[in-house]
Amino acid sequence: MLEDSFLEYLKSERNRSERTVSNYGLALREFKVFFNSLGEGWAWKSITPDVVREWVIYMLDEEDKSEATVNLSLSALRSFYRYLILIGEVDANPLAKVVGPKRKKKLPSFVKEQDMQRLLDETEFGDDFSGVRDKMVILLLYMTGMRRAELLGLRDSDIRFAEKQIKVTGKRNKQRLIPAGDELLEAVAAYQKRREAEFSDLAHEDAFFLGNKGKNLRMDEVEKIVKGCLSRVTGQEHRSPHVLRHTFATVMLNHGADLQSIQKLLGHESLKTTEIYTHLSFEELKKEYKNAHPRVPNP
Repeated sequence: MLEDSFLEYLKSERNRSERTVSNYGLALREFKVFFNSLGEGWAWKSITPDVVREWVIYMLDEEDKSEATVNLSLSALRSFYRYLILIGEVDANPLAKVVGPKRKKKLPSFVKEQDMQRLLDETEFGDDFSGVRDKMVILLLYMTGMRRAELLGLRDSDIRFAEKQIKVTGKRNKQRLIPAGDELLEAVAAYQKRREAEFSDLAHEDAFFLGNKGKNLRMDEVEKIVKGCLSRVTGQEHRSPHVLRHTFATVMLNHGADLQSIQKLLGHESLKTTEIYTHLSFEELKKEYKNAHPRVPNP
């Protein structure tokens, strides 16, 4: 395999440390897993700068990796492509114009609560399978704060109706339980009924979410569903599944939930990661104050 020969090249000819070689190997494996999740044919020659940029977004948003870790992964992939050019396997490096993330994160985007209410209560999704499924995607992301990868990893057995809980498998296979209210569980039951009626003759390996052809829903399909649905109620630039995770946390905080509870619900290892939502809420509070107070000039 090209990856193995590259790692051997790093050790024997570039005299890189075992730790560097191990980290680079891990980064290449993670990138292959990500690319395969897009549902496209795997080949190092087929990688484009846009795919790499999407990987960067995925690492930052879905996996909550630090900017330093993401830049290390990009360095590994960039070095690998220099090696592929050296041995004549590819002609160009798709990372040549890809810039890694800066250290300081921007405040996360979120959808206003009234816009989410309009989407879920006043917007027609349709009674066909895709309509019921799309609304289910939005409901789960908004009402549980789970990541896109966690959403796709859901199995029917993870829905615990009797306990009113949903079991979520997060990063490094860590599992957590998220409470589920009656509205969400009723929507889950209705979706499962509609799904089984649509694909009664297909075995879907207990996967909760299916695409329109009965196969497991893919990452890019979730992205498309969320962007399309949010476009119906907001014109903001960021309309990704992770925006709904931010929205969940912001709504919880604004309605009195404490940071430790939000941390557990989101599956954050560090409370520092969760604390960004206090800054987010304060920025929104400042904006509302400037807009509403008669003696404060509007910006």
